[in-house]
This record gives sequence, structure tokens and C-alpha cells, in this order.
Amino acid sequence: MREIGFYKTESGTIFRVSQEEDGHLWVETLKASLWEPAPIGMAGLRVASSTTRLSQRQIDSLPR
Repeated sequence: MREIGFYKTESGTIFRVSQEEDGHLWVETLKASLWEPAPIGMAGLRVASSTTRLSQRQIDSLPR
């Protein structure tokens, strides 16, 4: 699996979108220091103007 990005919505939800080599997408949200599966529809939030992509510094501070 290859991670393609970490994002934060305007409401403060942090999520990550990962993609497998075959193109399959996975979306997970950060809840109480744990990554939990999220609806695939959240992948579309990546392109919303109110969603920001996290910097490497911010990503490094997140639980893995």
C-alpha cells in the first residue's frame, strides 16, 4: 500500500488516503489517536477548497 496524502477538513477531521498498486483506494480518519476505516466517499474531500493538505511536519506528529 502506498500513502498518497494526509488532509484536514475545515471542521478539523484528519484523514488519510492510501492507494494500492492496482488503484484501490483506502480512506481512514484519525479518532482518539487511532486510524479507523472511513467511507470511500471521503476521498473526494481531498479536492474541496476547505480541505488542506498536511505538511510533512504535521504528518510526522501524527500517530502511525
